Amino acid sequence: MHGPPSTFKALLESAAGSTDLPEWPRVAQALEVRRIDAGGTAFLQGVEHPHVYAVASGLLKLCYLGEDGTEWIKSFAHEGRFFASIAALAPGGRTTFMVTALEPCVLERIDYRLLATLARGHLAWSTALHALTLVFAARKEERERELLTLDAEGRYRAFCAAHPDLAARIPHKDLARHLGVTPVGLNRIVMRLRRQQVA
Repeated sequence: MHGPPSTFKALLESAAGSTDLPEWPRVAQALEVRRIDAGGTAFLQGVEHPHVYAVASGLLKLCYLGEDGTEWIKSFAHEGRFFASIAALAPGGRTTFMVTALEPCVLERIDYRLLATLARGHLAWSTALHALTLVFAARKEERERELLTLDAEGRYRAFCAAHPDLAARIPHKDLARHLGVTPVGLNRIVMRLRRQQVA
């Protein structure tokens, strides 16, 4: 792959603990670069899409859509992160959520079936996919813990502590949906915390 260093390659090498990924040229040739404008979609909910993405630049929201069109934001993806619908990676699987760009984005994507084939033949690839799966599982576990054990203010505090740079980039209404509160409720939390800092 020509041009800037591959974000995907950096993620995979870090996960594998090695800069020697067998057959990387095969992956580089299959790697697709997608540019998405703000408001554009990486993939829709309920479709066959066995791809894994790495974010080279930009910010996206990953959200479930209810039957009435209500949006539930599960997480955000930004520079240096990866994402995929795990359900869609299984044979015949379909995505369980959709991904929309909040900013202009440059994404790299690869067909998971190629990665799975390489993992069956090379320890480094198997190690990389296993490590990335653990990262995904840890994020999901932390998200569940916050939703089940923290109140709205606690979830906001935790988000700002973990992602201080993102809090300012994410639209207020989207951050509120992610935290499980109304935009008005989030505004009250923010104002209350600001008053506490001044006092």
